[in-house]
Amino acid sequence: MKDLIAFKDLYRNELMNNIIPFWEKNSPDTKYGGYFSCLDRRGKVFDTDKFMWLQGRQVWFFSMIYNRIERRQAWLEMALLGARFMEKYGMDTGGNWYFSLTREGKPLVQPCNIFSDCFACMAFAELYKATGEAAHKNIAVKTFRNIQARSDHPKGQYHKLYPGTRPMKNFSLPMILCNLSLILEDVIGRDEVDKAVKPLIREVMEVFLQKDSGLIPENVAPDGSFLDCFEGRTVNPGHINEAMWFMMDAAQRYNDRDLMSKAKDILLRSIEYGWDSQYGGIFYFRDIRGYPPQQLEWDQKLWWVHIETLIALAKGYLFTGDHHCKDWFLKMHDYTWKGFRDAEYSEWYGYLTRRGDPLLTLKGGKWKGCFHVPRGLYQIWKTLEEAEKILLSDQTKDDAYLMTDQRKHFIKSQNEQPVRQLNNLIESEK
Repeated sequence: MKDLIAFKDLYRNELMNNIIPFWEKNSPDTKYGGYFSCLDRRGKVFDTDKFMWLQGRQVWFFSMIYNRIERRQAWLEMALLGARFMEKYGMDTGGNWYFSLTREGKPLVQPCNIFSDCFACMAFAELYKATGEAAHKNIAVKTFRNIQARSDHPKGQYHKLYPGTRPMKNFSLPMILCNLSLILEDVIGRDEVDKAVKPLIREVMEVFLQKDSGLIPENVAPDGSFLDCFEGRTVNPGHINEAMWFMMDAAQRYNDRDLMSKAKDILLRSIEYGWDSQYGGIFYFRDIRGYPPQQLEWDQKLWWVHIETLIALAKGYLFTGDHHCKDWFLKMHDYTWKGFRDAEYSEWYGYLTRRGDPLLTLKGGKWKGCFHVPRGLYQIWKTLEEAEKILLSDQTKDDAYLMTDQRKHFIKSQNEQPVRQLNNLIESEK
């Protein structure tokens, strides 16, 4: 038990005492509303443009911790600061969310990216749970309907590919929509969530999954068949790993052991495929056939890839008891905390070289905001907290799915070795 608490408290304390205070202090724009996301190593603003998907993610996060951790008024006010800015300036006349705005709220980049809409929907759905205000619910529902209408052509008029020559669909959208739909239950109801989620599970686990390799490429043909081109050969292990904990959440919701086991197996296959055996860490991109990747940044190590992988491993071990998840969790934890965590200043680095050195020391920018690190710390903390509760409870054998012998083994196997690793890491950073 002492060993389990060591893991749980480490992630909780990092979230509560390091990450949340950083964004509370440095990101609010008290003059124009919304948040600054472009923050240097010390938290100083270096660019004032505002990106709608990052604004939405931060509204969601502060609404979420208000709803789930503590109904702290400062957190609700933080969420509302971003929501009011988004509601006033973030959409075009058709209800589509711009990609970016000036600090004052003037449009910069057209609504060419449906992920702005996805995270706006997520933001206002979670905010509605906090406020109960119909206006917040209406924005979430309207945005979700718009996403559904655009899902077959997410970029719409802004799509740059020539129509008909090489049609393809991208993995990111069904992956994110699965997670988004689960968040929307209080807004659209359980029946509609189930109606949305179940086809998305099939899309991720059957259509995109390539049976021969056990991997999920970033793009496939409309029927799910393999495309032998740059886009079709690209694999992003981080996306696979993130998607697998979404699948695990869905498996838990539907008490689906087969889905849980399959998600765990795909996760482990993806980690083994993406791991850099020479320097450690997970590659950003790989070519599924071993050809040179088209992305120049293919060998960088990114923050979100590793924190999302840790979430999936924690859940995979909790729900299946597979010791490979435990072994990889410890290995991934060591790499992630030593490489991405800034021991001198708050928040985490986002980008490492292949060798594991900080490539950029910024704490936020156009792509990194108040999302993956805090969400990841929260998810891992709560996953380990659940494990602790299960260990302490006197559940009967009839509760087979929630308390298998494998899950008991997972919890009890937190022996002195990982705790020594954590303690040594903490001491080295003092």
